[in-house]
Amino acid sequence: MRRLFASLLALLALLAPTLAQAERVRDLGTFDGVRANQLTGYGVVVGLQGTGDDNLAYLTEAMKGVSGRLGMPLPPGISPGLKNAAAVIVTAELPAFAKPGQRIDITVSTMGKAKSLRGGALILTPLYGADGQIYAMAQGNVAVGGLGVSGKDGSQLTVNVPTVGRIASGASVERAVATGFDTEGQLNFNLHNADFLTAQRVRDAINARFPGAAQMLDAVSLAIVMPFGRDARSAVMAEIEMLEVTPAPQAARVIVNSRTGTVVINQAVRLNPAAISHGKLTIRIDEAPAVVQPAPFSQGETAVEEASTIVVEEQGGALIEMPGAASLSDVVAALNLLGVGASDLVVILEALRQAGALQAEMVIL
Repeated sequence: MRRLFASLLALLALLAPTLAQAERVRDLGTFDGVRANQLTGYGVVVGLQGTGDDNLAYLTEAMKGVSGRLGMPLPPGISPGLKNAAAVIVTAELPAFAKPGQRIDITVSTMGKAKSLRGGALILTPLYGADGQIYAMAQGNVAVGGLGVSGKDGSQLTVNVPTVGRIASGASVERAVATGFDTEGQLNFNLHNADFLTAQRVRDAINARFPGAAQMLDAVSLAIVMPFGRDARSAVMAEIEMLEVTPAPQAARVIVNSRTGTVVINQAVRLNPAAISHGKLTIRIDEAPAVVQPAPFSQGETAVEEASTIVVEEQGGALIEMPGAASLSDVVAALNLLGVGASDLVVILEALRQAGALQAEMVIL
């Protein structure tokens, strides 16, 4: 673990850029209204090899509705066994400016006790937006990357997730979403990350190309005066998106994933001189109960005598001086002096920040 962590920090030091690089405006944010929309729907996958939901109530009702639409209504009181069908939730993302007739990818996920969607086909399913309107219709054969098998003795083997599948170009767009990007006299541009300096630099770059067109609203948004007409406005937006801007330096930040022990340090992190004493205390308790038998003809009872052994071990504890660090490579070298694992390093980094020796924000995931 220590060698792996040291290698990771060394790799980050080698890959860290020494100078900020110019980015395109389109990579820093998006125009207001030019965004994707989420779609969802409820459907049925058929053609499974006995891995479906069987007699699940809502699946049975869904199949009655499907058969009714096809002109074959089921008689009242009939509850068909549906091991070859599964109730699913269908999700998709409708891109900005998507037009009727275009195709989009969809994701199909089981919502019952179906074991696998492999080999199944999705029946025609409407996809709804947040406003309750139908924006696409989905249908097609489900491609599943997972695999699940089981034996008669109850043993099972599962590879990846067989209960989720994809259908490439599986939905046809039926309704376009009105963006309104060409109806207002000005259009807002929103940065992905709030930063006053980056917003100022984007404003200056736009005004250098289109004098007086942009002004800052806050650390995220800029208001840009646009010409009317789809063609003229689209041309201006295309030019703005391709302008190059050097974003502001990122804030010093240490990202810690408490579940995996992963620690990521960005290049803005700095260390002030500090001294650290880190030791590990281990307490081990061994239980060795012994059975005590009474003497013959003594009318005694067999008893259990407890015997416990407590061992305390303390490792480390030496005081280590950490020099000040002015770059990521210096931070890596200083942290490597500790020679501790990722879990202990998280505690040390937090203590350094509390002591004012670590100039960074700690983000715990």
